[in-house]
Amino acid sequence: MGLEFEGKTAIVTGAAGGVGGEVVRLLLEAGANVVAEDIRPVVSELEGDRVATLVGDVRDGATAAAAVELARERFGGLDVLVNNAAKFVFKPTLETSEDEWDELMAINVKGVFVHSRAALPGLVDEGGGAIVNMASTSGLTGAPGQLLYSASKGAIVQITRVMAVEFAAEGVRVNAVAPGAIQTDFVNESLSTLPEAEAREAVAAVEALHPLGRFATAAEIARVVLFLASPAASFLTGSIVAADGGYTAQ
Repeated sequence: MGLEFEGKTAIVTGAAGGVGGEVVRLLLEAGANVVAEDIRPVVSELEGDRVATLVGDVRDGATAAAAVELARERFGGLDVLVNNAAKFVFKPTLETSEDEWDELMAINVKGVFVHSRAALPGLVDEGGGAIVNMASTSGLTGAPGQLLYSASKGAIVQITRVMAVEFAAEGVRVNAVAPGAIQTDFVNESLSTLPEAEAREAVAAVEALHPLGRFATAAEIARVVLFLASPAASFLTGSIVAADGGYTAQ
């Protein structure tokens, strides 16, 4: 199927989260070495023979440079970058502050920029590679209460397309996954703040927006990431793959 990563090295940001952790797991199963990066120290628990961990702020260019250098020092190079780290804000337009705007844009958008900028020279020198960015259906459609998050994910869609065109001749493929709702600890934590009946109603409302009638699992989204990073997707670049249970097909 072309999903082999034997001898390849990948950087995964947001590696301590639900989707990031699944991406790391699947890459390891496929034979890859992984630099697992997250701002949360718990990411260090992933450390192993084929996993080097890095605690750092994704929006900091120094963190991006350190991740690339760690890939070189531990595993001899870099073949794949998965820009997964992100933050979610659900607020109406008029309730969104400038500080919230600056912080979320820095995490969700600048993080993708600085990591891609750090990784691309090495990918080009190696004769090619793959970058997979985490977008969202929120970056493709208009969702009330998601001005800030949608703007950040829409930016990632355009970053993906521009980099794909700029680096196609260098053998670097750049694609993005646009998931719908995903069942993760983040979602569960958000729901835990609501009364039980209200939480059930919120879940049912989100599920109803997806023709498949449910949330995605983290593993389902991670499998799409793995495909886009793999040789099986060798003719895909600049693609925004909506892994959304039919949400954007309506």
